[in-house]
Amino acid sequence: MGLPKPEQIGIDACTMARDVQAFDLLVEDMETELGERWGGLNLSDGLAYLASTEAAGLDFVAVAVDRQDEEDIGPVIDVITTAKKQGIKVILVAHDLSPVALHQLLRLGADDFAPYPLPEGALHDAIERLRAKPAITETKPPETKGGGINREGVILPVFGLAGGVGATTFAVNLASELGKLGLKSDLKVCILDLDLQFGAVATYLDLPRREAVFELLSDTNAMDEESFAAAMLSFNDHVDVLTAPADALPLEILGPEDVERILAKASARYDFVIIDMPTTLVHWTETVLQRADVFFAMLEMDMRSAQNTLRFIRLLKSEDLPFEKVRYVLNRGPKFSDIGGKSRVKRLAENLNIDIELKFPDGGKQIMNACDHGLPIADSAPKNPLRKEIAKLTASLFALADVDKSEAKAKG
Repeated sequence: MGLPKPEQIGIDACTMARDVQAFDLLVEDMETELGERWGGLNLSDGLAYLASTEAAGLDFVAVAVDRQDEEDIGPVIDVITTAKKQGIKVILVAHDLSPVALHQLLRLGADDFAPYPLPEGALHDAIERLRAKPAITETKPPETKGGGINREGVILPVFGLAGGVGATTFAVNLASELGKLGLKSDLKVCILDLDLQFGAVATYLDLPRREAVFELLSDTNAMDEESFAAAMLSFNDHVDVLTAPADALPLEILGPEDVERILAKASARYDFVIIDMPTTLVHWTETVLQRADVFFAMLEMDMRSAQNTLRFIRLLKSEDLPFEKVRYVLNRGPKFSDIGGKSRVKRLAENLNIDIELKFPDGGKQIMNACDHGLPIADSAPKNPLRKEIAKLTASLFALADVDKSEAKAKG
């Protein structure tokens, strides 16, 4: 099958790849969408064509890449960057690329993305989004979910100072409790799972992990209201959830600027933004800490938690970070019947030179069962002691936010 050449009159788009014929489904879809008004070139010829005046009339180029291109990604990078310099939009069609390579190409400025083999209608949808972008940009700024209202949401990250201390359980149930209270008012709640490798929020809420999350994280610079909303899932109509990606990704796939954009978008749309953090400290942890209203750090009554807490405090002080935002949460604390429990907690706090402001009891097997069944504790074991303590904290946080929102409305 011969490919049309871009030099012919009336070309609206061009497909470029190391071997265009290897992407036969893309060729068929281009013919369906554009008829004879498109051309196909290999990467070297495509680069030369983009640098010519003849390419000025192109609406877009579809750059197709696969794993073989990773061995020499330079020509692909040159095509994308040249197209962007010429003001030509780029659809990236990727087959079996590693997350790192895909992230690199999207960050160069690709306007849209489609996986290969192409799902039915994927190219058509990508073209429609490209055609719609100029009108949206020129007529009005992006609106928030609340009809253009910037909610300036409260950002509440949850960070486990050691693995298995219950940080995700706390984050999920905090979000769920806030969301249920929010049903009675106009307050909206979301939870962001930023543990990109082994995040379990989707598991704890029995939600699917979708490709839209990876697409959003791969190119936050192109994120708009539509793509952000498409990546979110609703849990029982009271909490919106950004799950972790389906596959484990390098934590470095996000930079501080990426996280800043995500938090800005989330806080504009929601009154409460709960963040489940990875236990690893990364270069964007500081970004989250700086944006946080309260940074919950969870620990247990064991040596690993104590040692990690000391390391954490030393890091905050050495980097002159706002350690005053950190609120320490002791999980699985001593039972009420434990006579010496209070004194042990007191000694732990004194030795670490911190205030342990929140002390959660061990919820027992009911907590594990709730997590395994994808249900918040309030739905599976409402009388559980851990649930009661989280509910108390939630009520106080909600009351403060509700008062602030009422005052803001009164001023408005």
